[in-house]
Amino acid sequence: MRSPKIALIGAGSLVFCKTLVSDILATPALQGAELRLMSRTKPKIEQMERFVRRLISTNKLPATVSHTTDRRAALKDAYYVICMVQVGGLEAFGHDYEIPLKYGVDQCIGDSLGPGGVFRGLRHIHFLKELVQDMEALCPRALLLNYANPMGACCTALGRLRADQSIGLCHGVQTTLDLISSYVGVPKERIDHLVAGINHMAWFLQLTEKGSGRDLYPLFKANCEKPEYYINEKVRIEVMRHFGFFMTESTGHLSEYVPWFRKNAAALAAYCDQPDFGGASGAYYRYAKAVVGKYEGVDYLAGESDRLPCRSVEYCSYILEARETDVPFRLQGNVRNDGYIDNLPAGACVEIPVMVDGKGLHPLRVGRLPAQCAALNQSNVTVQGLIVDAALSGDPELAMQAIAMDPLAGAVCTLDQIRRMTAELLEAQRPWLPQFAGRTLAAKPAIATPSGLHGVEVPLDPALATANRFGELARSQMGAKA
Repeated sequence: MRSPKIALIGAGSLVFCKTLVSDILATPALQGAELRLMSRTKPKIEQMERFVRRLISTNKLPATVSHTTDRRAALKDAYYVICMVQVGGLEAFGHDYEIPLKYGVDQCIGDSLGPGGVFRGLRHIHFLKELVQDMEALCPRALLLNYANPMGACCTALGRLRADQSIGLCHGVQTTLDLISSYVGVPKERIDHLVAGINHMAWFLQLTEKGSGRDLYPLFKANCEKPEYYINEKVRIEVMRHFGFFMTESTGHLSEYVPWFRKNAAALAAYCDQPDFGGASGAYYRYAKAVVGKYEGVDYLAGESDRLPCRSVEYCSYILEARETDVPFRLQGNVRNDGYIDNLPAGACVEIPVMVDGKGLHPLRVGRLPAQCAALNQSNVTVQGLIVDAALSGDPELAMQAIAMDPLAGAVCTLDQIRRMTAELLEAQRPWLPQFAGRTLAAKPAIATPSGLHGVEVPLDPALATANRFGELARSQMGAKA
């Protein structure tokens, strides 16, 4: 059996990288892997390498591990590339949350859509473009597994840059199945499901019990009407009540992707009143800030157990296992829409069932989504496409237009406010946006219209002029009767 060469880009992500590496080493077919950890952050990458060495040594595995701050060195002749970067780190994330809040855009997570998602996308897509260019030169046949958000925008970009050898991975389906299982009292292993849509907004189109074929949706919906169930996921359940299907992402996430739940204080109090990812303002940023503060200058991995745990729900190790063993595995993946969902745009990123085996990735055709589901997805797909256009072109106007088309920002702000917010975000984040170097977002000063000002006369089509005269005559007659 060969020793797969695996490049982990952004391996300074101590919690997430630890999970993926532990999964890989717990997989028999991957235990001889050559793990290459890459990060620009030297102390963290050294801590991660020491931890992985302990795992390998304690469990007597044939795997090897090394670390580097040179991306090209990590990529050379790699079989698999796992991307988990966060360009700009906590500092950029702070701008993503705090600047929009000044303009009334209240984000709970701020990494997938909204102003925060737009700017994270601008940072990450530029990075992904450079990563793909390096891969084409150094490991052209490698499979790229992307974990970086905003998943929809990043994978739309990858669809343009490297479609057939890339996939985006999320755990929304797996974790949502845990919730559904508990609500219907059926182990998740016994639930057949069909899920399709876009990342963080994929729809559970079917829920049936294996063996009996019993439709589990009626019981699930009935329980969701009960207060003790409803309170856990107010936003997701409200969307299901009005659109018919349950979605794959939490209340905190979903509340940002639609215009109805975070646009004012009353909406926030009614639907986003649970702590942390239940809708609290800045929940993800505050969590990230607390983690950074807690472990700053501390090697928290030094005290972590070096026993291999059971594999997590993350798909990464299962995909690599299927590629290495040629034993098929089915997952939910984010891929370019090449006819898999009929009523979402070609080229958009869609989240659908995907089979993987030794020959590669095999996305499965879904057909048409329910019209209302596709419409809600389209509101986000439009923004994602504009993010990609802005990131690849470095055009500030496209960045502003992406935020203007965002459902939440559009519900809260005027176009002038969005323009000023975008300009402020661009200036604050210039260190991580080299594609915008030397380009600014032009201001659009307000045009004054003094009281009593008469507009210029505009020629009317004769038919319209006749209709206007009849309208004026009718109004004057009504006034006379009054």
